[in-house]
Amino acid sequence: MREEAPLTGLKVIEIQGLGPTPFAAMWLADMGADVVRIQRPNLKPLIPQKVDVLNRARGFVELDLKAKADCATAHDLINRADMLIEGMRPGVMERLGLGPEDFPDNPALVYGRMTGWGQSGPLAHTAGHDINYIAISGALHAIGGNHPVPPLNLLGDFGGGGMYLVAGMLAALHAAKTTGRGRVVDAAISDGTAHLMAMIYSLYGSGIWVDTREANLLDGGAPFYAVYECACGGHMTVGALEPKFYAEFLEGIGLAGTGLPAQQDVEGWPTLRAAFAARFKEKTRDDWADIFEGTDACCAPVLSLAEAPSHPHNVARGSFATCGGIAQPAPAPHISGATLSADPGDEQTPQDVSAVLNRWTGSVK
Repeated sequence: MREEAPLTGLKVIEIQGLGPTPFAAMWLADMGADVVRIQRPNLKPLIPQKVDVLNRARGFVELDLKAKADCATAHDLINRADMLIEGMRPGVMERLGLGPEDFPDNPALVYGRMTGWGQSGPLAHTAGHDINYIAISGALHAIGGNHPVPPLNLLGDFGGGGMYLVAGMLAALHAAKTTGRGRVVDAAISDGTAHLMAMIYSLYGSGIWVDTREANLLDGGAPFYAVYECACGGHMTVGALEPKFYAEFLEGIGLAGTGLPAQQDVEGWPTLRAAFAARFKEKTRDDWADIFEGTDACCAPVLSLAEAPSHPHNVARGSFATCGGIAQPAPAPHISGATLSADPGDEQTPQDVSAVLNRWTGSVK
């Protein structure tokens, strides 16, 4: 499996952290990279390691970076790596002697820095969490109804954070292969989330998007792009934006030719919403799912965490896997010629540092 994975041979050191840093490390490991996490001895994790999906596909070594000898060992490991991932506050790695300038013998090292606010700016040294970072991008303001609704920590930590860190590090790795010089990747969740809002800001700047929640095409304002409760208390999603899909939706829900307002008649949207809501209340979620399954009406059931892994499409795609007895998302995306799996790795027993150093011998630039 690892011989076919696209990042086979890539050596990555991960400094133990929370949220976006282990997520980025997990993705790299899923893609075949040899990732080793440095964590402090006798760490008591929030989630037991054997069931922590974010820590899969790799092992760890125990080092106390506040101890001189252990810090020197960490330095040796990083000197043999292609990439480093760290999520400390700005300046912490420098004070440990493990900052970007402390590896002159490894000039091609890609140094990935993951923070909420970035390495610079007036908020750089202050604490925060996902909800704070997405707040200043305008993204949180646009989500919800009467009040903004946090989209779990998917938008900030993992979308605007971990995946932007991965993208930046792979871009820097490409440059290092050409120039022999590594780069420092300053990945801020606030930056990444703002970047994810590119289309919304373009719509807003064009006067197409109103700066109010549930008043626009994609924020629940349009009755044909919304969620409806069914007779059983479950929910169905409707995303019938295009006229041909909207026509198929009306057929499926049994409202075609009933004299409803036109799809794009904003004044008639309350009438459409009331009609759709009443119809969905007449059947269960599963009844509606059966009606719309395989059609172009752009309707799908809202599945629970327990239900999602068993949905036929997810099963056919291998979107979920059971690893260590835990149902979890499988590696994504699919890559031709690569066999990727949710490898649990050695998540409970520390690796021997000398074994890692020996495995990575010859990697010093």
